[in-house]
Amino acid sequence: MKRRSKIAWAAGTAAAIVLGATGCGTQAPQQGTNEANVASPKVGAASASGKGGVIEYAVQPATDLNWFLPLFTGPTDSLANAQLVYQMFVPLLQLNNNYQIDWKNSIAEKVTYNSSGTVYHIYLNPKWKWSNGQPVTSADLLFTWNVMKAACAPNAPAPWPYVGVGTGDIPNGIKSVVANGPYEVTVTLKQPTNQQWFIYNGLMQMTPLPSKYMDVKKNMTDELKYLGANGPNFMFEKVVDGPFEPVLGKDRQEWVLKPNPMYAGHKSSVSKLIFLYEGSNESELAALRSGQVNVGYIDPSEAAALPQLKSSGFTIAPEYMFAVFWTEMNMYPASPNSKIFDQLYVRQAMMQAINNQEIAQDIYKGYAVPLHGPIPSNPNTQFYDPAVAKLYPYNPTAAKKLLEAHGWRLENGVMTKGNEKMNFTMIYATGVETTVQEAELIQQELGQIGIKVSLKGMPFDQLISVTSNPKETNWDLALGSGWIYSGPGYYPSGDGLFNTGAPSGTGYSNPTEDALINATHVPYSSTAETMKHFYQYELYTAEQLPMLWNVNNATIAVIAPNVHNVLPYYNGAVGIPEMQYWTVSGQ
Repeated sequence: MKRRSKIAWAAGTAAAIVLGATGCGTQAPQQGTNEANVASPKVGAASASGKGGVIEYAVQPATDLNWFLPLFTGPTDSLANAQLVYQMFVPLLQLNNNYQIDWKNSIAEKVTYNSSGTVYHIYLNPKWKWSNGQPVTSADLLFTWNVMKAACAPNAPAPWPYVGVGTGDIPNGIKSVVANGPYEVTVTLKQPTNQQWFIYNGLMQMTPLPSKYMDVKKNMTDELKYLGANGPNFMFEKVVDGPFEPVLGKDRQEWVLKPNPMYAGHKSSVSKLIFLYEGSNESELAALRSGQVNVGYIDPSEAAALPQLKSSGFTIAPEYMFAVFWTEMNMYPASPNSKIFDQLYVRQAMMQAINNQEIAQDIYKGYAVPLHGPIPSNPNTQFYDPAVAKLYPYNPTAAKKLLEAHGWRLENGVMTKGNEKMNFTMIYATGVETTVQEAELIQQELGQIGIKVSLKGMPFDQLISVTSNPKETNWDLALGSGWIYSGPGYYPSGDGLFNTGAPSGTGYSNPTEDALINATHVPYSSTAETMKHFYQYELYTAEQLPMLWNVNNATIAVIAPNVHNVLPYYNGAVGIPEMQYWTVSGQ
């Protein structure tokens, strides 16, 4: 993906993540311990609530929702889009806060697999129905697979290709997908695979689409054009199986939904759910204060407003997600400065020049922790290896000497080597004050070692579009995005991010990296052996710096006193709120 999230934005309950051993089994293991890093909510699942009422939910500031199919393209694969899409579509496999499969809220009721990890039987729960009353069947899952497979092709018509190409063996590692009946599908892989990895990175991508409604063209090329043209059309989603269905959509204004009466899960008690566009952090804070928004977020730069909000009865909850945020480097071959970024010592010098501790304390007011690699230290999970924390301590003097040792010299304040100059353009996402401040601080810190950085702000969705396009050459560095391990790659082993040709990468390519990522896909006899290979991948990736690691910041959720169940039903492990459980009292 770039299932990218702008820094400081989604309310979520972070959770510890434990994936079980990868030997044979009958269904995906459900191990895990919840270690949520959140403040105790004032209201919980048992809070008083009433029927009716309206949820007014703030979309990430300056972010326009622009895609409404559960199969995303690179530029549209943002968490903001996903948060709305998954109110309308039920995933084949849903995860809960412990990163376990939540079978009650999944289309599949179980998945079985063989000991070698080559054959997977998916059993669909017959309870699920589309909003037109028709059942969700294997035909819908096969339609999804056929669309995904065709949309992965490099010559797929615009706006494709599908963002998950290459992640979770999609599509080239899959030998066949066949229906064994209306509620059973068998997926066969070409080679043995770590079962947990394939379930979390492969099968979880296959959210069923309503085939009888969407499969209307005679050939797949025309079908892809049809779906691609309608993906940005909110009202195209007339047949859904999720808790809500669309009512009205206005770009950069609002997207209105109502409860879906055919939804087979917990039915919402609210009358309407409204996603509201907010142009900036300031406008969102004003909307919270005025009551226009009753579930939103506050940027750490506005922390002075917290006491007043608390005194007004709002629930405030700082939360960490299982996510990594970064500064991207344009290493696509077309980039004029890619040869500079391809040098590890350059990336090392840049990393040593950035003071993430200062960013965490001064910009995020302590609501952030420095990152040292692709796995955050907070929330605490078995995937984090503390050894990475010893890498690249802040040391601008050493950083400058490292560049000079490789022949770079200051000329007019800019590091120069022959015809090459470290004179870069950094694009950054506007609309969030902390992101702006972080960009300005990184500009200053890199300037101290002779790397000149010019800043260029742009809306978040534009930044995603630019950095997702290998042909874009008018940027060198990019700040304001990151990766929440919520799809297409849920298993945090880097495929789709750091391997060669990664759809959510920015041109980094390293055969050793590829091999270490691939090693995490192999079935092993024990959890210890599995984690041994994972840590090898993690440490190497942290050392190699395919991205410059920044900070994992907490989101500061702000919830009005008459809105209930937001925190216990956010599902922060994957960043998707379960809004059907949210209620409004005092109606």
